Amino acid sequence: MAKQSSMASHASNLWVLLGLGIAGILLAAKKLKKTIREDFGAFIDKLLLLPPPQPAPPKAPHPLTGLSFAISDVFDVTGYVTGFGHPDWVRTHEAASSTCPVVSTLVEGGATCVGKTVVDELAFSISGENKHYESSTNPAAHDRIPGGASSGAAVAVATNAVDFALGIDTVGGVRVPAGYCGVLGFKSSQGAISNTGIIPVSSSLDSVGWFARDPNTLRRVGHVLLHLPFATQRNPRQIIVADDYFQLLKIPVDRITQVVTKSAEKLFGKQSLKHQSLENYIESKVPSLKEFTRTKAIANTKVPTSRLLANVMQLLQRHEFLQNHGDWINTVKPAIGPVISSQVCDNAELTNEEIENLNTIRNQTRVAINSLLKDDGVLVIPTMPTLPPKLGSKEIISEDYQNRASSLLSIASISGCCQVTVPLGHHEKCPVSVSFLARHGGDRFLLDTVQTMYASLQENSSIIADPKSSKKTISLEESAEIAKEKGNQAFKEKQWQKAIGLYSEAIKLSENNATYYSNRAAAYLEIGSFLLAEEDCTKAITLDKKNVKAYLRRGTAREMLGEYKEAMDDFRHALVLEPNNKRASLSAERLRKVFQYTLRESSPKMESKYYRCNGVLAFTKIGFPKLTFILNNGYRNSRSSSNQCEVRIRIKRGVNLAVRDINSSDPYVVVKMGKQKLKTRVINKDVNPEWNEDLTLSVTDPTLTVLLTVYDHDMFSKDDKMGDAEFEIKPYIEALKMHLDGLPSGTIVTTVQPCRRNCLAEESKVTWVDGKLVQDLVLRLRHVECGEVEAQLQWIDLPGSKGL
Repeated sequence: MAKQSSMASHASNLWVLLGLGIAGILLAAKKLKKTIREDFGAFIDKLLLLPPPQPAPPKAPHPLTGLSFAISDVFDVTGYVTGFGHPDWVRTHEAASSTCPVVSTLVEGGATCVGKTVVDELAFSISGENKHYESSTNPAAHDRIPGGASSGAAVAVATNAVDFALGIDTVGGVRVPAGYCGVLGFKSSQGAISNTGIIPVSSSLDSVGWFARDPNTLRRVGHVLLHLPFATQRNPRQIIVADDYFQLLKIPVDRITQVVTKSAEKLFGKQSLKHQSLENYIESKVPSLKEFTRTKAIANTKVPTSRLLANVMQLLQRHEFLQNHGDWINTVKPAIGPVISSQVCDNAELTNEEIENLNTIRNQTRVAINSLLKDDGVLVIPTMPTLPPKLGSKEIISEDYQNRASSLLSIASISGCCQVTVPLGHHEKCPVSVSFLARHGGDRFLLDTVQTMYASLQENSSIIADPKSSKKTISLEESAEIAKEKGNQAFKEKQWQKAIGLYSEAIKLSENNATYYSNRAAAYLEIGSFLLAEEDCTKAITLDKKNVKAYLRRGTAREMLGEYKEAMDDFRHALVLEPNNKRASLSAERLRKVFQYTLRESSPKMESKYYRCNGVLAFTKIGFPKLTFILNNGYRNSRSSSNQCEVRIRIKRGVNLAVRDINSSDPYVVVKMGKQKLKTRVINKDVNPEWNEDLTLSVTDPTLTVLLTVYDHDMFSKDDKMGDAEFEIKPYIEALKMHLDGLPSGTIVTTVQPCRRNCLAEESKVTWVDGKLVQDLVLRLRHVECGEVEAQLQWIDLPGSKGL
């Protein structure tokens, strides 16, 4: 009987243990499900704002067509209460009566808004943790904080839930979560985008920002929000690395700086890199910081400049936050977390004198950063000092973490400059990033810079993170295919110039592949380089007589060049190869009608006419208005040899020239005027060469233009063109006739503005210097993806000549 009782007792215990085990598994599963939800906790509300219908052809579709986006819960949407990261705010506020203009602009631009995302409590901190709502999970490192204040927006983009998302950046609210979640994050220049319909945190620091996974989407959104008209993409001339700010990092400095350095050198040349002590620069340019150390706000006068700026940022944030929401806090008495409470409620009010001094510091800092960067400089700093801290760790509230983070974030917040966070892979299984800053108002330029540098940054980041990967050997053909595929992707993303560069790289690696030439021709057609497109198609056809695409593209190029008969022949040849090709059929028929009409309108003998204008004889075939031939009318011979003079052209340097070899080029310059032709020496493996070489041309006809062409020297094949530019010497000659003797050195005599008739990249000044007249030119190269050449003109009278 006792034995039976013992057995029953054991069985009972087993059932209890089994039940506890199952309960534990269920609790663990429930906890895991709670930790990582389907949307990673990014969204607080799902909604749907649809764009208007597409315009009828031939109008272009909306610029953001096909893209989805989410908005942080500080942007108003009609019919929804804007939550501001706190349930008491929702409880005490009505639904919005209108939608934020920023959101409306994006929807009208063709994007679809699908929801609102979580923000930090009152959008005040940068941790991404909110005790009132379930915090978003960092998809790049589940046990780490996502960063805030716009944590949910960054998570929504990182998890592919949306294509892009809107956030608000006061003291890092977009930059920090972008860095911690491994996506791109852009903080716009303060005031560049209206804050109407957005709950303010600190009115003078708040800036609209957005997240994206790729630079093309980031740029498209920026162009819509900033209402930017079309303009040529610009590259930076200076990449300024703030060495002292990189000392704030707690991860290996080289992990970031080497990536930026290698990419900048490859894209813009070594001379573009500059190293700066930002602490010393700001200290010398912002004198009001010294007065700030004397106030009661800062007791220790030996605090570093970066720390002082961080304190200024924190004081402004707290002061303006209380101005905006102090009455609500005092009336409602919401439950506020201890971190925010200590910063907002437990500090004394600022005096009017202190506030005035803070505003002076902010204004001086903006002037200082704008002066440092000018229109074409980029400042490089770390985004955050550490890897994302672990959830619930004391590191987040430690004084050291707060000081380092605020020091890095205060530059853009105080100056109001734009800043972008760029992911650079992982370190110890956590995302790392770098930040680029441009002057206040330089948003377009910064977006262009990210677009240009992004692929190179990611490539170098992978190599530095895993050096073994760079040692894997692959064949030239495989390398060429990789370059071609990258070019195809760039073409799909409408990055025509990048595609041209990648196809050129593929051609260098495997020059007998017709597809590479045909694909590059397609990209040339997109940017209007019809001659280069025709050349590439001809090469492709030489290599592959049955390349239908090459015939179609050459036909298109020739049609645009006015070579209608040749174009029609190409389309007909494509039809022989593919009888059912609709594009070839329609194009051939269209050209046949144009050709017949032209012949009918002209006389049977195709009579010609000519006219004289400005010393040039022009001969035009009637009926073919695009085919115009310019002939010299003997003006050269009409000049007396005793009047012959010379112009010296100093070829100074090339800037950001195209890559024609695997990673660089071997450039030289050829200058032609009339029948004269001169060239510089070759500079090996440098896309930013310094020639400083004088070429002297005899001038017998001042109306002739000068043609400058850049070539890449090749040892075993024909030299590749790297673009060309034309300019006139006539404005310079006119200035010479003004008898300028006695003018002070440095006097600007005249200026020549960039226009369609010249290739000037910027205003060209004709200046009287030490008794001589010189003209400085910066020429933007045509028929190529990128590149400029800097030159200078100087007049030389030959002995015994009568000059002008």
